[in-house]
Amino acid sequence: MNKMSLITIESREAFGVRRVPALLTISRLATKSSESAGMRRTPSASRLARNFQFWMTSVIFAIGTASGAEQEIEIKRTIEPGNTKPILVSMSGFSGEAAQVLQFDLFVQGFAFTNADSAQYLISGSNNGNLQGRAADRFSKNTLVSKAYSGVSLRRQAHTFADDFVNAIPQHKGIARTKIAFKNVAGSSSEIYIADFDAHNAQAVTKDNTLVAAPCWAPGQMALYYTSYKLNHPDIFYHNLSTGARRTFARYGGSNISPAVSPDGSKVAMILSKDGWTDLYVCNADGTDLRRLTKSPQDESSPCWSPDGRWICFAAKIKERRSLCKISASGGEPQRLPTNEVVNPTEPDWSPDGKWIVFTAMMGGFEICVVPAEGGKAFVLVPGEDPSWAPNSRTVVFSRRQGGSRTLSLLDVPTKQVKDASRISGSNSQPNWAK
Repeated sequence: MNKMSLITIESREAFGVRRVPALLTISRLATKSSESAGMRRTPSASRLARNFQFWMTSVIFAIGTASGAEQEIEIKRTIEPGNTKPILVSMSGFSGEAAQVLQFDLFVQGFAFTNADSAQYLISGSNNGNLQGRAADRFSKNTLVSKAYSGVSLRRQAHTFADDFVNAIPQHKGIARTKIAFKNVAGSSSEIYIADFDAHNAQAVTKDNTLVAAPCWAPGQMALYYTSYKLNHPDIFYHNLSTGARRTFARYGGSNISPAVSPDGSKVAMILSKDGWTDLYVCNADGTDLRRLTKSPQDESSPCWSPDGRWICFAAKIKERRSLCKISASGGEPQRLPTNEVVNPTEPDWSPDGKWIVFTAMMGGFEICVVPAEGGKAFVLVPGEDPSWAPNSRTVVFSRRQGGSRTLSLLDVPTKQVKDASRISGSNSQPNWAK
């Protein structure tokens, strides 16, 4: 009699990997293979197969034969970004600010709320004084988190509990205690601010009373690079947020804009027009060894780094239309990245896991889109601009036009769930997520 082996379904998702045990006969191909080995198809297994919906799925079947040998069959299927169902959770016991914080934190990371009988995860607790929280998997009966929190504000306690819960789910990474930087415009001037990821606790970094733009975090540091007209010229500044000290980083003739720091913090890419054309340059983090990577009239803009530091992606104007390109950080010929079905891409940002590039498409209005890092079919997600990836490679902060101003919003890419962030008065744009 043939053996029926258990198999593993492995979801190789850009936004997390999940493994679940299942019977060999959960797909038609597996069933066909098993029948050839003398096994029967089961209706319950067919129903189970239809219930599995993953975004990038690789299914591996280990088939037991009469001789004891095993054969692996791999099936791949693709589900488009924006079509993934949220993870269902129920929540009870929290009230007021704690409940609001938890609902926000989880919603923008792909969770949705339902009753306890329909949820996969059961979250409960209280916030009478300090916060106590518990999270359990209803299916496996495992307790994921059971902790009491103290020593910080209730808001911070709720963020910490949200991170503890998300981190306990395989291949998920909590972002509730991360930071963003952004530009705020009030009247005729603008300033750089930093804030919690949901834009609460915003603090002004600059008080230049002039035009500033494009803040960029130095990875692993409490430091920013940005452009300011403080010296009556568009110069790039380095600003240490711990000490408050800052210095000019790039002050060449022409414009000095769009700083982007390499993932290891050792290099800075930027756009300079000191030699006549607006081109892409790179130098060391201390400003030395400036090198010109492009030399063309293509009007380069908005550089970003691949997570391995080998490539720089940027936008360029080619034949009167914007395109995404990439170039080796050490120099060479630029390569155009196709964004099929989407035109006029700009403002790219490379996901920390290296799999996706998010960008703004200018197609009548402004749209947030994603494309595989190697180029290909691009997916339009929601209206907006200025996208920046979170460290979890699934949440994006962006700006959304609202009347005559802009507000910051958070997008969960797999589900397209969107929440507006807290706002300070004025127009808030050009957010950058600390990595």
